[in-house]
Amino acid sequence: MTLEIPEVVINRLPVYARALAELAARGDTVVSSQALGELLDVTPAQIRKDLSYFGRFGKQGRGYNVASLLNKLREILGIDRQWRLCLVGVGRLGQAIAEYGGFGPQGFEIVAAFDASPDVVGRQVGGVTIHDIEELDTFLRHARVDIGIVAVPASAAQGVVDKLVEAGIRAILNYAPITAHVPRDVSIRHIDPVLAMQSMTFYIKRAEPGGK
Repeated sequence: MTLEIPEVVINRLPVYARALAELAARGDTVVSSQALGELLDVTPAQIRKDLSYFGRFGKQGRGYNVASLLNKLREILGIDRQWRLCLVGVGRLGQAIAEYGGFGPQGFEIVAAFDASPDVVGRQVGGVTIHDIEELDTFLRHARVDIGIVAVPASAAQGVVDKLVEAGIRAILNYAPITAHVPRDVSIRHIDPVLAMQSMTFYIKRAEPGGK
């Protein structure tokens, strides 16, 4: 029987990996769960519990070997290899995503971009040529794409997501301000800064005099 790993645990693993990479970059070779917890504002017990889903790491009283744990987390997360991304929607947000330099060093490469606007089709953005969205199906049938990035208006998002799913894409990052629906075997993450800010205003309002 496969052990069910809570999604919240999986979501914390990249945070641990990033912190370990920072420690390795500054020359640290060993870190305790206490020190790692203080760095990330997570309890040492939570870190130990999260890691226990994947095996035994470190030794009591000696901490974790930074390089070893980092390599193991990279293997668990699958970020020890290259991943191919396809961007759909190259408006202002899409252009910013395409030109963002942080994907490459982490193993994520945008290999193609698509848009419905004739004004941008044929242009270069972030080192890739923008293709007509009508070519999306053909491209996906002949090229390996691991993750689809959706940065289209809300009205077009579900249709684009459906095309990606039909083409066999099993991981989608959705920047459109809509909750797109996918089959159970497809992983989708919704990125909406407005929703994040609206949740923060709850706490701001609550902290105001007389707030509830």
